[in-house]
Amino acid sequence: MSRGQPPLYLCAFGASTPIGRDMWASAAAARAGVCGFREHPFMVDTAGEPMRIAPAPWIDFEVEGVERYAELLLPAVDQAVAAWHGVPARIGLALALPPPRPGRTASLAGDLLARIANRYPGRFGAARTVEAGHAGGYVALGTAVADCAAGEIDACMVCAVDSYLQPETLDWIEGCDLLHGGGPENNAWGFVPGEAAGVMLVGGAEFLQRHRIEPMAAIEAVGIGYEDKVLGTDDPITGKGLSQALRGALGQLGSEAFIDNVVCDMNGEAWRADEYGFAALRTGDRLRAAGDFSAPADCWGDVGAAGLPLHMALAAIGHLKHYDKGPLSMVWGSSAGGERGAVVLRALPWRTQPDEG
Repeated sequence: MSRGQPPLYLCAFGASTPIGRDMWASAAAARAGVCGFREHPFMVDTAGEPMRIAPAPWIDFEVEGVERYAELLLPAVDQAVAAWHGVPARIGLALALPPPRPGRTASLAGDLLARIANRYPGRFGAARTVEAGHAGGYVALGTAVADCAAGEIDACMVCAVDSYLQPETLDWIEGCDLLHGGGPENNAWGFVPGEAAGVMLVGGAEFLQRHRIEPMAAIEAVGIGYEDKVLGTDDPITGKGLSQALRGALGQLGSEAFIDNVVCDMNGEAWRADEYGFAALRTGDRLRAAGDFSAPADCWGDVGAAGLPLHMALAAIGHLKHYDKGPLSMVWGSSAGGERGAVVLRALPWRTQPDEG
């Protein structure tokens, strides 16, 4: 987005997470500090202990592959579609997924797009997919913003889903020394593998008026960056890619604007904390309290590519429920492959004051 460009709005959202079967339940659970971690029923680490994971408790472990992804994603799409009353409109579809890795089928993107098309025939136009992990949703949102600005679509359904719970994926995580746990190949600074889906419908003012949708927040800015010094290289991580994303988003705001709330995908991995520390040093003059952030991975585990819609919904609900610290929120995410993203949301004027009574 650029200054002077017509704003987009968060119109609706949907979710499936380890701590809730919709976004409202998930947000309430995260706010209360409910933890969705549990021991895997049959996968053990190198110490012989059950792997600690964050699964969606209503999905059996026997459900694997595209079926598991579909059981996470399709109910979340249903929730977001409910806000759109079926009046004809040019609605785009952007789908964020994990990158290729052990346990992830090569046909995942096509299979999921086919499931959505079969469930909602004729509802969506051209579809885009981004297979980049944590920051993939930011790239997907960026394309949706550009398509709306160009007049190619009226609104876009941004979908994101991920699951680390395939046995092959869990073995790969442990083999990469990324699994949080106590075994010899486990990392105290690793992450708890989770799974989730998040969906958000974004559109402009004309779309809102035509469909009589009351928006939940305004999307003020999107920033994208790329980090070439990633985990596994010999160079130290200095946060330049994340700084680029934060600056890209903050640069679209007025100089008097300051970020009140931060939601991010920190998950226990030290490199994520390091890069945010460096990025905050470079941009901290625009953050009211850089160290006061929300990292819901401590409740629902690492949800990978699903993070952006979930984090945006958490920020919006904070506005709606009046427990945020101010009207401007930033969400950011970092992919292991180098992609970085940041989004700024603004509470709408009629939502910034507590309800009377």
